[in-house]
Amino acid sequence: MSLGRLANLVKTPSHNMAKNLYYFPPSLSPDTLETLQLSYRVGALARGSEFRPALHLPAVVIADPDQYPPDHLDELEFPGEAWCVLYMLPSGRVLAEPLSDRIFALLPEGAPRPMLERTIERAFESLHLTAENGGARREPDRRASDLETLTRIGTALSTERNTDCLLDLILTKSREITCCDAGSLYLVEEEAEGGKHLVFELTQSDSHSPSFKQYSLPIDEHSAAGYAAATATVLNIADAYEMDDMPFRLNRNFDRKFRYRTKSMLVVPMLNQKSEVIGVLQLINAKRDAAARLVSVEVVQEAVIPFSERSQQLAESLASQAAVALENSILYRDIQRLFEGFVKASVTAVESRDPATFGHSERVAKLTIGLAEAASRCTTGCYAGIHFGPGDLQELRYAALLHDFGKVGVREHVLVKAKKLYPHQLEAVHMRFLCARQAVELASAHKKLELALVARPSDAGQTLPPIDAERELELRRLDEMLRFIVELNEPRALRAGDAERLPEKLAEVATLFVPGPAGQPEPLLSQHEVGLLSIPSGTLDAEERKQIESHVLHTFRFLSQIPWTRELKNVPEIARAHHERVNGTGYPYHMKGEEIPLQARMMACADIYDALTASDRPYKKAVSLERALAILEEEVKDQHLDPAVFDLFLDAKVYEITANGPKP
Repeated sequence: MSLGRLANLVKTPSHNMAKNLYYFPPSLSPDTLETLQLSYRVGALARGSEFRPALHLPAVVIADPDQYPPDHLDELEFPGEAWCVLYMLPSGRVLAEPLSDRIFALLPEGAPRPMLERTIERAFESLHLTAENGGARREPDRRASDLETLTRIGTALSTERNTDCLLDLILTKSREITCCDAGSLYLVEEEAEGGKHLVFELTQSDSHSPSFKQYSLPIDEHSAAGYAAATATVLNIADAYEMDDMPFRLNRNFDRKFRYRTKSMLVVPMLNQKSEVIGVLQLINAKRDAAARLVSVEVVQEAVIPFSERSQQLAESLASQAAVALENSILYRDIQRLFEGFVKASVTAVESRDPATFGHSERVAKLTIGLAEAASRCTTGCYAGIHFGPGDLQELRYAALLHDFGKVGVREHVLVKAKKLYPHQLEAVHMRFLCARQAVELASAHKKLELALVARPSDAGQTLPPIDAERELELRRLDEMLRFIVELNEPRALRAGDAERLPEKLAEVATLFVPGPAGQPEPLLSQHEVGLLSIPSGTLDAEERKQIESHVLHTFRFLSQIPWTRELKNVPEIARAHHERVNGTGYPYHMKGEEIPLQARMMACADIYDALTASDRPYKKAVSLERALAILEEEVKDQHLDPAVFDLFLDAKVYEITANGPKP
């Protein structure tokens, strides 16, 4: 007994005929132990201990297969054959074949206490029957086969994340393992007022194809499913037309409509780890032959049998695994919804700081996903063999939606800057020009006053007009300068020749002075304002552009803080490269060619296209679809965009996903 030394027995009743329950810590929780100790003699086992207590029969051993694998079970050295093992399987665990016929059942780790208690009691009943049969274990091959089937089903259930697919899988496998003709699945749904009801979610039948319509069912004693949900009781009914001892009656509408005969029924509540009913599995008409089709009442009478105790046990075990898988699936779905909400909130946060880009992230995501899907459809060329699965597309979608999130780290006045001068700067310029006008008016009035003091009144007609003409000339000059500044303040690119004349014109304005608030003269334009007005295109100077470009780094730092799943781990890497250019002139890392992830090259094309065609940018007008595609082609020629991505964008007409208006 080198590997099977046992220790730490905690209860030792004086009679050997007691039901002995042994477990390997921590396979049972303290609360569950306290309950079980009321019905069984409970002992804790430990592998490798020097202490070897006496073991009593009949016995059920509860273990984790990682603690005590099936091929080591006989090392327990019980004094006889009346013992078996109940394995508590961790999520996703698969037992290696062959399985020992010592294994009575498999339950998911954390199975609800009522399910565990029923399984333990059935194990002792099985041991009692074995003893009555002279110690021979019945149908070991079939039991091993059933257990292998259960563990495979459990694996399938634990890996299916789509809730709808999971429900279909639960019902399909339940019918397969019990060899029944039909079945239905109900889920418990909470009401706004705090109550609960059942929702008819799914139905299957080998013999008929009824139309499905979802409906609600009260959790009460007026239906088999409602009764099972209300009482957490398994119902094994031999004949549904003869249930005089039950408080409910079978609704025969289906039978009348399809000339069917519902006979045997197995109704199993699905309990979660808190022993709460979260659903009901209703199986109908166990069959002698799985291939039989119950097309008439006569065939039903011949082919249908009651659900056996073994079928009930298998269905209960599967229902327990299904409940755990379903709760995990629902939790996964809720987490997905929560994260979707978080992503949408993040996009909203960016757009609230920069309303001009409202909808940009969503449109870029649609275009980028469109490119990826088009690439997956290609069977020839550079995209042959490239496939973006659902997980890849989700990863790409999140990267595209969040590609500009780092803009929350950019100062808002820079982020929303619509013109070369900020509004307060332009207002200050207007005030200075107003002061300049007032200074001209004042100087003109002062000249008139001086003349009036020294000249004869008869000379006024000759001396005043030149003063007025000089004043009007200065005022027009100021107005022209202001109009020039206002026009220059727009974000459009400078016209041909303007770039050469601009410094001279601005220098002329900057040499004019007006009285400041303290009486000190100040220039009509400061050197900083001259620099901003000299921006050749757009609205940002070098420092401001650097701040805007920093949003990529902010995005990457933010996304890197999120514990992405394996399927989504590349989101930060894709998002951070969407401003890189094929020739290395992009930012912030100056990646080149294949260094840039393909998904980021796709997003770059989508990002530029949407920026060109967006109609809500205050600092530029939207260009036509034809012009936008022409600009993208120029970007390809300048080695900014991937030519293969642009060709795909054109050939698959990805632009139509968000385009409004005529197609080129």
